[in-house]
Amino acid sequence: MSRHTASLPPAYFDARYADDPDPWRFATSDYERGKYAATLAALPRARYAAALEVGCSIGVLTAALAERCDALLALDVAESALTQARARCGHLGHVRFAQTRIPGAWPPGRFDLILLSEVVYYLDAADVAHLVERLRGALNPGGDAVLVHWTGETHYPLTGDEAAGLLIEGARAFLTPTRQERTEAYRLDVLRAGP
Repeated sequence: MSRHTASLPPAYFDARYADDPDPWRFATSDYERGKYAATLAALPRARYAAALEVGCSIGVLTAALAERCDALLALDVAESALTQARARCGHLGHVRFAQTRIPGAWPPGRFDLILLSEVVYYLDAADVAHLVERLRGALNPGGDAVLVHWTGETHYPLTGDEAAGLLIEGARAFLTPTRQERTEAYRLDVLRAGP
């Protein structure tokens, strides 16, 4: 399988959603449902004052995560995905959405939780290093960063293991792994920001 060598552009995601409103089956897949439940179960705190979800797609995990947050900002690069996410979470007044291409663009503010589920492997190594610096500036002391990535073969710039490994290594000066799990299909890493 031929892999992309640079971070995937917005056009890649726009094309996926143009072909199918739920190209990764987030709303219907048993795999996704189980992974979302494991992600929520791995969160170290029962509730977060301010959370950031990077790569929210159509908002399925967003809606569940919102139950654990006082304020949640959800980002995606594809406006068509955000349209679905806004509709799915329209009844949740404490959830905001923004169309943003990370790591080049990044929202202002600081967060107690930053969730990066199935997103870091779309970046190349240079953009992962830039993402690490974004996390350094955005995560509150004692805050949690959660990474979840498919570990099978991809055509993305990085595999799930490469993406998580680069981020964890790059952030070791300020983020400490507190929980790391593997299933047959994905890995889940919880990192804690130092004081």
